[in-house]
Amino acid sequence: MSNIEERLDKVRELIQESDFLEGKGLSNEVNIRIFCYNPEDEMIVRHFIQQLKIDYSLSCQLRICNLYQTFLSICEDMGIIDAISDMEREDGSIYLLNNLHSAIDKDEFIKKIKFEAHEYGDILILTGVGEVFPFMRIHSLLEALQPHFSNIPILVMYPGEFDGRHLKLFNQLQPNDYYRAFNVV
Repeated sequence: MSNIEERLDKVRELIQESDFLEGKGLSNEVNIRIFCYNPEDEMIVRHFIQQLKIDYSLSCQLRICNLYQTFLSICEDMGIIDAISDMEREDGSIYLLNNLHSAIDKDEFIKKIKFEAHEYGDILILTGVGEVFPFMRIHSLLEALQPHFSNIPILVMYPGEFDGRHLKLFNQLQPNDYYRAFNVV
């Protein structure tokens, strides 16, 4: 068994523990945890998430949100999904990115992610962090999500490094400050 598989097995155990679900041991901080992994392990992590989705023996309720799929859904709702490739081809990637940033912000993501009636045992798992880059950056999304998910844990599956203060996507991009989360496993 590889190191990543052992770590994912520990995550599976951890998400069912009452201390994790209640956010105990976090010094009254928000219950946001980040599972960092090497980007080359992306397919292993995706397989793990798929297995969690169908594991009915879990003692928690998973709310899994792929941020890239959320982004595509927002684009579809806005009626721009078909125009994106033409816009990039005609006007360039920078123009496309600037226009998408002005049209789609973190509030649009929150509307899609948000679900009502958070209950004990619910966990929001965010995936697709690398896929949605550069359209959405996880540090700004987490700041915006905090008020909406303050009573349940958020677990971010992150292809990169987090040193407790800086998020470094793909282990190589310029780090972004984010200090309100905790590393898991």
